[in-house]
Amino acid sequence: MIKSLYLRVVLTFLTIVVVSVLVAFPLAMSLFTNRITTGFQDEMLTIGKQIVTLSEEIQPKNLASFLGGSNRLNDNYSFTLFNAKGEPMTEIPLDKKGIPRIQASEVTSVLNGSIYRSLDYGVPKDPINRIKVGLPLQVGDKTYALFINPIFSEAVRRQIQTAIISVLAIVLIVGSLLILIASRYLVNPLKKLTLATERLARGNFNVHVSVKQKDELGQLAQSFNHMAGELKQLEQMRQDFVSNVSHEIQSPLTSIRGFSKALRGSEIDEAERGHYLEIIERESERLSRLSDNLLKLASLESEHHPFNPTTYDLDEQLRRIVVFYEPLWSSKQLELDLKLPRVKITADADQWSQVWMNLLGNAIKFTPSHGTIRIQLEPLNDHVLIRIQDSGMGIATADQERIFERFYKADASRQRETGGSGLGLAIVRKIVELHHGAIEVQSEIDKGTLFTISIPMMTYPNKSKL
Repeated sequence: MIKSLYLRVVLTFLTIVVVSVLVAFPLAMSLFTNRITTGFQDEMLTIGKQIVTLSEEIQPKNLASFLGGSNRLNDNYSFTLFNAKGEPMTEIPLDKKGIPRIQASEVTSVLNGSIYRSLDYGVPKDPINRIKVGLPLQVGDKTYALFINPIFSEAVRRQIQTAIISVLAIVLIVGSLLILIASRYLVNPLKKLTLATERLARGNFNVHVSVKQKDELGQLAQSFNHMAGELKQLEQMRQDFVSNVSHEIQSPLTSIRGFSKALRGSEIDEAERGHYLEIIERESERLSRLSDNLLKLASLESEHHPFNPTTYDLDEQLRRIVVFYEPLWSSKQLELDLKLPRVKITADADQWSQVWMNLLGNAIKFTPSHGTIRIQLEPLNDHVLIRIQDSGMGIATADQERIFERFYKADASRQRETGGSGLGLAIVRKIVELHHGAIEVQSEIDKGTLFTISIPMMTYPNKSKL
């Protein structure tokens, strides 16, 4: 079995060329010889008509001797004369097997006044050696049949066949060479793709296939390069994810371990012991939130995450979230400005509740005391806009494009103080995408941040994603 694609392509094309040549040879011979016979017949008819005209004008007493002289003057054709009874008055030419080239039926047809052309009766097996024409001839009151045959030697016939075979052989050789070159041109990109795929399978994502073609192979190479780039990015994200998870887990574990050791000391007073226990409790809660957020994000990104759309009042849901955070914003003496007209939507209420808790919780965290938080609902035709704006510390322009990435923190030290893990906004964006919505952020340093969320009035699970 031939395993090489290059050999398969070459052998396939060579087989096609050989079969084409074998089919083309008889066709070429037929067409070529038909052209020759047609040309010869036209020329022989012209010569025959000239002889008939000349004979009718001269009225030679011995027509056979007259034609014999014509034979001697023209060595390319032979003339055969038949009398009114169909008897030959000159020698009848014979073929290679000794069979007369002129048949009695043909002579009779010409004596009856018809002009005979050999091709009028179908193409014989050997048309070159069977070309002939016949013309009726009238001298005085006598009727004759004049037949003209070309004189072809076997060498001439072989030269014609050799010429055709040579042309077809040249076509075969040149075609085969071009196929060898073209096949290599076609297979080389596939070889590059194979090598690149092997490197990719071994974990080397720094691969790039350089193909200049703009055809399907070029598109395949571009798709491969795009896939390799996506896999490289995915691998980088995986490494960053592992690193970030390890870092986020290690920090509270270090605190818990350190303060647990400190609690073993007998010289610690009750106030200090209570402080240490409070830190351990806080760090344990941080670990719990991190684990919970990781599980939520993994569930949202899976294909089997539950999606339970219900029709409910969005404005009432937002009011409940505001009331839930009342202890936090009251302690910071924040002013909340709510513009919440009644709006009903069909969506997963639990998921959107998590979105509002994350966004409002961040707004409260990063807004200084006596600041302002505004929440506004704006119903449109088939969408509703929700704006959550604070007067907090703001987000740098360079960070705004990355705040929805997992574990990304615009201000790591500040996030650590507030217990953030960098997963909240990633969860928010995933929920918005699952509901076919959109989220945008606008922010300036020390002037605050505005999140704008667009939600369809009715959202149902997308079977391709959920």
